[in-house]
Amino acid sequence: MTSLFKAIEDLFVNVLFAPLDAMRFMDSWWGANALNWIFMIIGAVAMVYWMLELKKYNDKGEENQDTSAHSYL
Repeated sequence: MTSLFKAIEDLFVNVLFAPLDAMRFMDSWWGANALNWIFMIIGAVAMVYWMLELKKYNDKGEENQDTSAHSYL
């Protein structure tokens, strides 16, 4: 059973995280943080998309925004 866990450890440490280790020891700050910037750009695009969808839904006026719209309020 321990060989299974050691195989999983070897897969993650030596294979899947190897590119991240290579990025960690780069001399360039921008290169080392490129993955973080990509994730931040994806998150910003997703947030803008979600806000535009919410605005589109809100402009239709279909939602009941009365304070007594939900029984738990």
